[in-house]
Amino acid sequence: MKKNLLSFPSMTGLCLFIIGLALLFTVPQVHGKTMELTYSVFFPPTHGQCQAAMDWAGEIEKRSQGKVKITVFPGGTLTSAPQCYDGVVSGISDLGMSCFAYTRGRFPLMETLDLPLGYPDGRTATLVANDFVRKFTPGELDDVKVLYIHAHGPGLLHTKVPVRNLEELKGMKIRSTGLSAKVAESLGAVPVAMPQGATYEALQKGVVEGTFAPIETLKGWRQAEVIKSTTDCRDVGYTTAMFVVMNRKKWEALTPDLRKIFEDVSREWISVHGKVWDDLDREGRDYTLSLGNGIIQLTDTENKRWIEAVKPLIDNHVEMTEKKGLPAAAAVEAVREGIGKYGRGKTANP
Repeated sequence: MKKNLLSFPSMTGLCLFIIGLALLFTVPQVHGKTMELTYSVFFPPTHGQCQAAMDWAGEIEKRSQGKVKITVFPGGTLTSAPQCYDGVVSGISDLGMSCFAYTRGRFPLMETLDLPLGYPDGRTATLVANDFVRKFTPGELDDVKVLYIHAHGPGLLHTKVPVRNLEELKGMKIRSTGLSAKVAESLGAVPVAMPQGATYEALQKGVVEGTFAPIETLKGWRQAEVIKSTTDCRDVGYTTAMFVVMNRKKWEALTPDLRKIFEDVSREWISVHGKVWDDLDREGRDYTLSLGNGIIQLTDTENKRWIEAVKPLIDNHVEMTEKKGLPAAAAVEAVREGIGKYGRGKTANP
């Protein structure tokens, strides 16, 4: 019988040697494996805020040297705007950007940011919002990792016919979400809740007669094509705070160096989003004027009437939120102080 070329002991040693080589080459590959994350963004891909989100994702990938890759799903294609937050909590997406206002009542302390306190611009609103979260660390956000917040410039009234006073607004069906719906109601209008993506068609078909929104929507969402007039009511200008959040488990799975990259880039992108909001507002204003639409400035007397009309809304929010054991009065005061701090002397509600 032919003798074996390798004895059993030598075969065992060879196997161990091969396994050792495999481990030697595979361990670095495991450590160098790319973490692939999904990011649900409700803005359409052409919107400046979606572009800011994609730039943020690209910067994370760049600074992590490819250890993290983020695929952005714009336009609510992965989760719709109202589903976005819960989609992050449950892991449908790893990251998400949408509005707190789309799940009204879910975030009572965060709703303070959306009150009609006279935000002069998007930069101010965004800086105030991030200071607010750092100061109050709302427990209603504990089920996600908050990366940062951004918020649009003053929500204004855009209508199919001119509105110069409260009498002309009374009874009009106005698209509004979250607390902006209460603003519309306080001013005598009939609020109709719907996300931005549905507003163009609703205006076009006459389902609503106007919308409360920052002026950027007139270009960013093409709504200037289906309205005729904007009422500049910025002294009751509300904002809509928007979250950028991450699934808790995915955040905890990041190494400390990767967490630092996420936090560093997110901190830098606060000012990026604030600037984008203001740039978009300027573009929206120019665009609606180019289509022949008008912009109405309220008289001083009328302006005071609008401010007085929304005051009970602010007072009621404080009362109801305080009953839930939340520091609503201190929160309103913090927002007002922030507007004064960052607003560069621009008009805000007293």
